Amino acid sequence: MLGAKRPVDAEITDISTDTRTIDKGSLFIAIKGDRFDAHDFVGKAIESGAAAAVTERQVDDFPCIVVESTRKALLDIAAFYRSKFSPVLVGITGSVGKTTTKEMIALVLSEKYRTLKTQGNFNNEIGLPKTLFGLDSSYEAAVIEMGMSHFGEIDRLSKTAKPTVGVITNIGFSHIENLGSQEGILKAKLEIMDGMSEDAPLVVNGDDKLLAPLKDTLRRPVHTYGIENESSDFRAVNIREENGGSFFEIAFDGSLTKIELPCIGRHNIMNAAGAFCIGILNGLTPEEIAAALKKYKPDGMRQNIVKKGEQTVIIDCYNASPDSMRASLNVLSDIEGSGRRIAVLGDMLELGEASCKLHTMVGEMAAGSKADKLFCFGKDAEYIAKKASDLGKDTFFTADKEELTEKIREYIKAGDIILFKASRGMKLEEVIESLYKD
Repeated sequence: MLGAKRPVDAEITDISTDTRTIDKGSLFIAIKGDRFDAHDFVGKAIESGAAAAVTERQVDDFPCIVVESTRKALLDIAAFYRSKFSPVLVGITGSVGKTTTKEMIALVLSEKYRTLKTQGNFNNEIGLPKTLFGLDSSYEAAVIEMGMSHFGEIDRLSKTAKPTVGVITNIGFSHIENLGSQEGILKAKLEIMDGMSEDAPLVVNGDDKLLAPLKDTLRRPVHTYGIENESSDFRAVNIREENGGSFFEIAFDGSLTKIELPCIGRHNIMNAAGAFCIGILNGLTPEEIAAALKKYKPDGMRQNIVKKGEQTVIIDCYNASPDSMRASLNVLSDIEGSGRRIAVLGDMLELGEASCKLHTMVGEMAAGSKADKLFCFGKDAEYIAKKASDLGKDTFFTADKEELTEKIREYIKAGDIILFKASRGMKLEEVIESLYKD
């Protein structure tokens, strides 16, 4: 730290990066972003009760602790605060499935421990510290999600959170424009080990061709979970899906445990297997884990299956990648029902130069699915439509959301099952709202 123009003798009550959450005694950290600069609000923070501000330059005559980087200062403060406690701390990263896996692991650990978890999408260099500041001596466990788009980000998050166990859900294609290849994505995800002790275990998806070999190549303990890979340490077997639920058994250490999960989709079963592994590693019984997973409830924007009007609607509008598109199309194909199956697919964002190739890949997936009709929306979704149409799938494409809504409205009838899947920025939920106005 470079120093303070006007020293302050005060007890800091909390840390804030938002003037709307300032209380008396807060330390305000002025973060500079691409489209905003919180240094402009230092005065407001002090007026609202902040004891001082951490800044990258002196602001007027306000009490400022001037540092080279307020983002680094936030991480440093969070790392210091986290070091005051000794919970079981599970760090989770991966291309897709992080949030669902986080929720399932938190449910499992909560059966035995008072557990803190990442709220919403607070999984970056601003959000993760906010989660850690919620720790206190009453928490025995924490489940911390770690997102990234560039090399070095998981490294910084892991060194801040210091996981006692790490989880990598899979290696997909998200942010491939920044990381170059799936091998680059793997390298970035493995940064989760940078903040872990040498003997802290790593839990990985054993069905993932890039993750499974880690069991033989890393020196730390590595535990695998999966469905297809028969050598997985924790494997979901005897799977059946009916009445909106998944019923299966987890095979591990020569035993079988029955699991009832109140949602469908093999990806959800995979996430549950990962949560089961974490539970066993942290002292829970198989029965306690099964009881916890039975309580799981899907997020409203993540593969939430609901009845709307005369149709069954699968709402999955939070994010999208080729891996999550495949998972959602599998749910559409496997869900019970005698009606027609309709897939409404929008753009997958942030794929860079690989976007054409990866949207075309999804078009091939859609063509091979059980969807009777495909509606594609957005700029790059045209590649989905073209490939699917070339392969014989009944397909409609538009870049206009109102036209999309009207064409769907004209097509659907009672008993249909409709999947809505796209990146969050495409706002497909607006189409759902228009279709099913009260």
